[in-house]
Amino acid sequence: MRQEKRISGVRFAELAGWSRSSLVSMIERGQRSITADHVRLWCRICGASDRRTEELLGEQANAARMWVTYQQLNRGGLTAAQKSVRQEYEELTLSRAYQPKVIHGMLQTQAYTLAALRTVQDEQRVDVADSEDDLAEAVAERMDRQTLLGRPDARWLFLLEETVLWLRPYSRELHAAQLRHLLATMKRPTVSLGIIPANADRRAIHPVEAFDITDAELVTVELVSGYLSVTQPAEIAMYVAAWDRLWSLAAFGKPAVALIERALADLEGQDGL
Repeated sequence: MRQEKRISGVRFAELAGWSRSSLVSMIERGQRSITADHVRLWCRICGASDRRTEELLGEQANAARMWVTYQQLNRGGLTAAQKSVRQEYEELTLSRAYQPKVIHGMLQTQAYTLAALRTVQDEQRVDVADSEDDLAEAVAERMDRQTLLGRPDARWLFLLEETVLWLRPYSRELHAAQLRHLLATMKRPTVSLGIIPANADRRAIHPVEAFDITDAELVTVELVSGYLSVTQPAEIAMYVAAWDRLWSLAAFGKPAVALIERALADLEGQDGL
């Protein structure tokens, strides 16, 4: 819009009341995040119509919602964060979840969830009143959410890298119980669990970041510092293609059971569980 109006970066900065014209290029090149006020500023200086202004404000709002840091997500406490996704799970008809690092929340035992959320609470310094009550309620919410696996109108596809079965950030007893729970959960008629063997021939198919595909409308990507929500059809299609490639490598049924039982036998052999 600025170029169309033949407004130089220096002149734009003057009109905006900025001492540095470099801010103009930084914002236009996406080198710093913008707020709705920035959008309104560009539209005002460039004389954009009310309709165009509203369109750009809508795009800015959508972009802002795409990225949520864990601090933002857990600002109101762990329980509020868990409840914030409940409706999505209640309404979906097809869930596809890939995990290269941890057991997915819908497959966790209560003890695993308690340990995982306590780690989140400590690492992210979730500061709410009655933190122990918040933790207990968050665990209860996630456990209650798992009842949705019984929905007859929904399918739940889970894909794990085999290394997840061997990662042990908690006690051996806890992990052994978790593996037994996987064996039980994969018997559900609405659940399909695939495990990619560590020795799979995966030429040109590398592990990627953890992601969930909700129907064909939303992809949630789990990164180190937060969650990215992808809603553009072309980008969703890229994740679906990645899912199909990874899914093609997975073991199912008895071969998958064998992989879980091998990891479980190692745990039981070490501790005589």
